[in-house]
Amino acid sequence: MEEEKPEEIEEKPEAGVYVYGCYMDGARYNRDLKCIDEQNPAELYDEMPLMHFRPEINYVIKDEDYQCPMYKTSARHGVLSTTGMSTNFVLFVDVPTNQEEGAF
Repeated sequence: MEEEKPEEIEEKPEAGVYVYGCYMDGARYNRDLKCIDEQNPAELYDEMPLMHFRPEINYVIKDEDYQCPMYKTSARHGVLSTTGMSTNFVLFVDVPTNQEEGAF
C-alpha cells in the first residue's frame, strides 16, 4: 500500500484487514520499486508500509514473489509445535522482489 501509517487510512477495507507495525530484518521494502531490496547500511530493521491482507479463493503463489516468513517477535526461535514450525512463526507473506532466488 502507499500508506505508511494507520492514521492515513480513511475507510476500512471491503474485504480483509490492514496490518501495520511489521519490520523487515536483513532486507528492506523499496517504496519506489514496490519490492524487497537490499537493506541500507547500518539499518538493522526496516518498517514496512501498511499491508492489506485479503482472503482469496484458490490463491496461487506468484513465482516472482518471495515468501517472507512473519514472526510474532524479532526473536525467531520458539518452541517447536506439532507441525514442526516454531510457535513464534505466524505465516508466510508473499512480497514482490527483483532479487535473485536465494538472495534473502
